[in-house]
Amino acid sequence: MTSEQVATAVARAQTVLRRKPEMGRHDDTPASARWLGATRCVVRHPTGIEVATDMPAELGGEGDEVTPGWLFRGGLASCAATSIALTAAARGIALDSLEVEASSRSDTRGLLGMTEADGREVPAGPADMQLHVRIAAAGVSAELLEKLVADGCRCSPVPCAVVQATPFALHVDVAAG
Repeated sequence: MTSEQVATAVARAQTVLRRKPEMGRHDDTPASARWLGATRCVVRHPTGIEVATDMPAELGGEGDEVTPGWLFRGGLASCAATSIALTAAARGIALDSLEVEASSRSDTRGLLGMTEADGREVPAGPADMQLHVRIAAAGVSAELLEKLVADGCRCSPVPCAVVQATPFALHVDVAAG
C-alpha cells in the first residue's frame, strides 16, 4: 500500500469514527501462549500465526528463539514505527526511512524472584525503557519530523500502555490434574 493509500484509509477511518465514536471501542485480538516444556512457549494469533519464545541457556533454555522480553520490546518498536508512519501519511509526509529501536535495562534477579540484601523485592520488569527513532524525509525540517515522531508515539497503543501503566488483572483457572 502506498503512503497515499494509507492516508486515504486513515482519513476514511477518522470520518467514520467522528460520526460513530462507539465504533472505535473494541476488544483487542488476544494473544495466547502455550508452554511447550522447559522454558519454551509458542505464542499464537487467532489467524494461526505463531511465534516461539525461549530463554537463554543461562536460564535453562536453548537460547535459539526470541525471549518474551524481546518480543515485548519488538512490539513496542513495531507499534511506534507503525503509528509514526500512519501519522506521516495522514500529514502528507513521504518518509525516506524510519527505524525504531526499543531498549530497556532489567535485573534478572527479579525474574528469579530474588530480593535485595535488605529484603526488598527486585522488580521483574524493566527498570526503564527507551525508544530510539531514526527518521528521514526529504525537504522536511528536523523540527517537523521531531513533532511527527512525538505525535505518532502519543497515539501508539503499546508505548501508551507502557507510559500509562495500563491496569492489569490476573485471572487464574486451575485445571484438574
